[in-house]
This record gives sequence, C-alpha cells and structure tokens, in this order.
Amino acid sequence: MSRSLKIAVQMDPIEPINIDGDSTFALMLAAQARGHALWHYEVGHMSLREGVLKQDGPPQSRLFARARPVTVQRVRGAHHRFGADELLDLGAMDVVLMRQDPPFDMAYITATHLLEHIHPRTLVVNDPAAVRNAPEKLLVTHFPDLMPPTLVTWDIEAIRGFRATHKDIVVKPLFGNGGAGVFLIRHDDPNLNSLLEMHFARSREPLMIQRYEPAVRQGDKRIILIDGEPAGAINRVPAVGEARSNMHVGGRPEQSRLTARDLEICRRIGPLLKRQGLIFVGIDVIGDWLTEINVTSPTGLQEIGRFDGTDLAAQIWDVIEAKCAAASRPA
Repeated sequence: MSRSLKIAVQMDPIEPINIDGDSTFALMLAAQARGHALWHYEVGHMSLREGVLKQDGPPQSRLFARARPVTVQRVRGAHHRFGADELLDLGAMDVVLMRQDPPFDMAYITATHLLEHIHPRTLVVNDPAAVRNAPEKLLVTHFPDLMPPTLVTWDIEAIRGFRATHKDIVVKPLFGNGGAGVFLIRHDDPNLNSLLEMHFARSREPLMIQRYEPAVRQGDKRIILIDGEPAGAINRVPAVGEARSNMHVGGRPEQSRLTARDLEICRRIGPLLKRQGLIFVGIDVIGDWLTEINVTSPTGLQEIGRFDGTDLAAQIWDVIEAKCAAASRPA
C-alpha cells in the first residue's frame, strides 16, 4: 500500500512493556516499517465533545485524545520516543488500534461506546461494538459443542452441583486477563466455598466454571486468527506446580502446529469473527476443546514469530491496509 496511514494506538503506558513479548509493540514496529505515522494515548486521555453541524447530514460528535506522536525501536531501555502532546482528533485518523488490556470493566465498555462515534469512518481494530458484545470468555459460549462442559453463573449451589458432576474444575473471573484469578479446584478441595464467598463479597459479576482438562499439562494452545483465518499457533506449557499456562505466570512457550481439530474449530468460528470485524483474535485450545476467544487485546505474535519465522504483525497490517484502501475508493 503506497498511502501512509495515520494510526492512533490506544494502549496502556508504553514505558514498562516487554519489547520481546508485547504484541502491540510488534504491530507498532511493523506499521512504522511501512511508513505509517503513529500516535500513542491512554483511555483516560479520551474526550467526546458536542456535535458539529453538517450541511449534508446530522450533527456528529467528535472524539479527541490527548496523544503524543511516537516512534519505536527494538532497543531495551530506549524502545520509544515521544513527540509533544497534542489534542488528536481521532475521527481524522485512518486507524485506531484498541489495545489496552482488560479488566473488561465499565471503563473498557465506555471506551467502546466512544469509539463507535468514529468507526468505521476511522477503522477501529477490533470493531468496538463487536468487542463489547464478545468480551474474552463469553463469545465462546455460542459454540457449546466446541467447549468443555462450562457453567456461567452467580449461583453457588449450581457451582457445587457442577463440581459434583465433573469433579476437578477450573474457576475463572469472566472479565480478567493473563490468568489472574484463575483457580484449579479439585473434587475434594475444601476451599471452594471460601473462594466463592470471597469472590461474591467483592464482585457482582458471575464466574465461569469449566471442567478441568488434564491435557493442559501438555499445553494450552494459543491460535491467532487474522480476519477469520488461522495464521499461527504456539503451545504454552504450565510451569511445575502451576495450573495456569499463561506466559505472564511462567508458562513455557513451545512451537506448535495446527491439528485437524484446531482447523475444524477455526473453520467454525472464523466466519463470525470476520463478519463482526474482529481482525486480530487469539483463541485458546486445550486438547480438543476451545476454552476462550480473546478479542480485546490478544497476544502471541512475537512468540509465534520466533518459532515459525512468521510475521503475523505484517499479515494483520496487510488486512488493515486493504480495508482502508477499499474504504477510500469512490463508490
């Protein structure tokens, strides 16, 4: 694509990121290498302002962010350089990358509402309405035959009954990330009631309960789908003494290939992802079971690239550039 794009990156602070693992950093490097201009801002820097009258249509609100132009480089301790603060009209950008991490709370939900004021005139990746309607662990429930037995509930008696049926279970907060708050509860663990009491004393949100899959000891596979198509995978093996496989908590990445079952899962969910504008998605597969569909701020690009030599960030930009080019063509 010959046209340079103006790209605003909505993310958490860039200063402490791990440049060898952060997928947003990989996307920024790839965009910069293609000649695109980058700005960085955080969610708390956004402002929605009153509508602007137009002769050819209804008034439109305008979305701004206090942002800084940024350049990036793969140098530890000097991986970014900011320009001066400016009030950026996000509606004048070509692309906004929505890449802040969960928790998927009301602040996150509000940000998706604000970004709807500019999308799709400005391409927001991923589509903010689709992200809002498919947070982390809920979209997967629309594919019950692909999942292990799963329960989403506030009902403590229902959770006890689920454990009585399935024995060992995994208890997850619905809107967290990185394995935070995920517990393996064995069939005879006396701590279940205390765990549930603690959660519901602090939160009004339901929990997700899934049957424990022993295959997780061989790894929890992260598969990246780009515009609905499988593009690469990595296996994440839990550390000794750890039930979670997330790399945030010591999971060991290993090279992985897509199995026939993996491809079947991707074939089933891919059309929905593409239709909803979910360009960059990471799914989690344990054994033969799809456990999560991650649409908010999926990771894994750099780890897959190191094993396979695949530049997934470049593939994502190929899709984004094609969508921008199609949108700019006269009708």
